Formats: sequence, structure tokens, C-alpha cells
Amino acid sequence: MILLLPEGYEGEAMKLGYIGLGKMGSNMVERLLEKGHDVIAFDRNVDASQEVKKKGGRAADTLRSLIAALAPSRLIWIMVPYQAVDSVLQEVAPLLAAGDVVIDGGNSPYKESV
Repeated sequence: MILLLPEGYEGEAMKLGYIGLGKMGSNMVERLLEKGHDVIAFDRNVDASQEVKKKGGRAADTLRSLIAALAPSRLIWIMVPYQAVDSVLQEVAPLLAAGDVVIDGGNSPYKESV
């Protein structure tokens, strides 16, 4: 995977919000934390969010609190099953501002994301 980051992120530790802590999401958050990035994570499964705290990250109890914990320009990474991507985006989009970046890691079928 190639990740092109917005201006201002290169060479610095990132501060990002991460939504979805299933098998792929929790492993990715663990790697980000190991590299020194500041991760605020949310998952509907409270236990998964608490695991992030044990590894040095922060846990948000709602999507709204996750967005509020990040200063613009925000970087939000969504790693939920592709069937849930649209509902997460519908909830998150009204909370975002111009310049915020959302990464869809939900493995959506390419024809649906075009």
C-alpha cells in the first residue's frame, strides 16, 4: 500500500483518528503506535478500544469524541467492513472540515468507490 499524506505530515509523527479495530485495524494501530504516531481509536467494541489504551494509544467512546479530539486538518483512517463504510462516513462527514482527510481502508469493491 502506498499512502500519500497531506502536506505537513511528511517526516513527522502523525496524529490520526482510527475507526475500526478488528483484526486488520488493531494490527495497523499497533504498528502505528510502535512507530511513535499518536493514535486516537474508536470501535463499537469497547474492549477493542481499551486494548489500544494498553498499547499507548487513546480511545474515543464515540465517533464525535474521536473527531473532537483531533485538530484540523484531521487525518481519519476507516478500517471497517466495506458494508459499514457508508454508514460510518454518513456519521463522520458532518463533523469534518475543509482540509480533513479520510482514508477508506474498508476494502470496498472498486466499482462502488468510483
